[in-house]
Amino acid sequence: MTRNDSILYGAAVWCSFYRSNPHRFAKDYLHLTLHLFQKILLVMMMWASTFVFIGSRGIGKTFLSAVFCVIRCILYPGTKICIASGTRGQSINVLEKITLELRPISPELAAEIDEKETKVNGTKAQIVFKNGSYIKVVTASDTARGNRANLLLLDEFRMIAKDVIDTILRKFLTQRRMPEYRELSKDKRKEEYEKEKNKIMYLSSAYFVDHWSYLKCTDACRFMLDDRKKQFVCGLPYQLSISEGLLDKETVLDEMAETDFSEVKFAMEYEALWYGNSDGSFFDYNSISKNRRIKYPMLPGRLAIKLNNSQYVRIPPKQNGEIRILSADIALMSSRKNNNDATSVFINQMIMTKAGRYTSNIVYADAYEGLRTDDQALVIRRLVDEYECDYLALDTNGLGLGVYDCLTKDMVDPDTGEIYPAISCCNNTEMASRCLVPNAEKIIWSIKASAQFNSDCAFLLREGFRSGRIRLLETEYDADEAFEEIKGYDVLSPDDKIKLKLPYIHTTLLIDELTKLQHEETGNNKIKVFEKTGMRKDRYSSLSYNYYVAIQLESKLGRKHISDTNLSETLIFRAPNYTGKEASKWEGKTSRKGLYQ
Repeated sequence: MTRNDSILYGAAVWCSFYRSNPHRFAKDYLHLTLHLFQKILLVMMMWASTFVFIGSRGIGKTFLSAVFCVIRCILYPGTKICIASGTRGQSINVLEKITLELRPISPELAAEIDEKETKVNGTKAQIVFKNGSYIKVVTASDTARGNRANLLLLDEFRMIAKDVIDTILRKFLTQRRMPEYRELSKDKRKEEYEKEKNKIMYLSSAYFVDHWSYLKCTDACRFMLDDRKKQFVCGLPYQLSISEGLLDKETVLDEMAETDFSEVKFAMEYEALWYGNSDGSFFDYNSISKNRRIKYPMLPGRLAIKLNNSQYVRIPPKQNGEIRILSADIALMSSRKNNNDATSVFINQMIMTKAGRYTSNIVYADAYEGLRTDDQALVIRRLVDEYECDYLALDTNGLGLGVYDCLTKDMVDPDTGEIYPAISCCNNTEMASRCLVPNAEKIIWSIKASAQFNSDCAFLLREGFRSGRIRLLETEYDADEAFEEIKGYDVLSPDDKIKLKLPYIHTTLLIDELTKLQHEETGNNKIKVFEKTGMRKDRYSSLSYNYYVAIQLESKLGRKHISDTNLSETLIFRAPNYTGKEASKWEGKTSRKGLYQ
């Protein structure tokens, strides 16, 4: 064996060793000290043809993917790697990790890179290696057609449209890496080519279970258990990041203590948990989530002004036949001490369809904690006037009775000096008699829940979601994209942006409540819905009151109020059972819409 042959043989042996042990190559060649979980992931990245990694914030998804791309390009000459993400800037982050973090600490890596051909900027982003390999950023759109790759890296893949991945990006993987293998015959070369498969890597944080990215994870999990497949999926939560020193514990605690802290968002971004159904829940997540179709909320003036009263978010004039309902489930104590206590408010914009039926659009949501009775009444009264609400569905049991009494008297806004006239009850004479102001407008729908009433509300609300007759705001993630279309949003402070997104966040929290509610049958086709220990259901209660009133109004308008259901005996549309023995009679009172005459 000549000296040249000996060198080539040694290179082949070491290359084979490092291909089987990429974590050792990272230490010996790139001079990196990796954590155990990172070493394991590097080995699985090299082994799997499809690799799915759901990582928490701070786990280092981008850094680890940059390390693997470098290792792959060096050990497999002529490798073509394309990186795509929801935004081009996110894709460039991988290249910046290589040029700014990996190259400075590894002279060997610096010697592998062709500096003349390497460019990392907004228009052209690529790292070219002297052995013919390259890593380039492509835009996740039609303009990326024509690229070819042996490794496709999809960073934050949930933000890329599935159609773009299937019809454009995955088509990059049509050709395998084809080294010359000069000493092999054509048949032997073909055999070697078939051994080395192209790869696709999906990296992201967790999201909603009704999103296509969740199905990708479940498919990868199913195939991972099949010995004939080479697929791998894992999810790593924030606790690992903290234990390995990659994430500061105090930073996480500070974020959890913020007033706008969202448990749902935290679970997805930090705990690597997909958000969706809870076992045994009465409300099905998918049937609710499919109705998140409202792009913009109706914002009160104090918020709409931040966007220059854009037509997309300001409260519009009413359409013909439109009915607006405000609902409130009353609580007085702060939820910091009592997890079950918060006053939840929803605005329902009822729009008549071409078929003559109504769709309930929940266009605004908010919650108030720790307010006095009179302060809560003032907040509700302001919203009733500002949104021109036709009805106010109000929980008048217990604490709610004090709020009701405040509303039945003239109120003065201490901030503006405006006088709000008294309003009265439209569905119960006993409650209406508590209003001592003559001719007060009868718009309050008094809710005095009974076991039958609560059961009816639960079935009605579930059927409303299943039939698509209740529409909700999109997710807070969609809100970012929606608000970007409105001039002036970019210059707002982070605090103002959060305030604008709160209706979306409250909608997500509503769904979280609904899917975590438990239920039990109580006989006579009735069910009891209750929350788990430490959880809350005030948002559920408020929305269920709102939709119950909406159904009653539609019924009084002579419309068939529910379709294709076998619950005719359960869904008895009557006034709340005030005495627990017999439903009270509807009183002949005139409401704003003249439905009770």
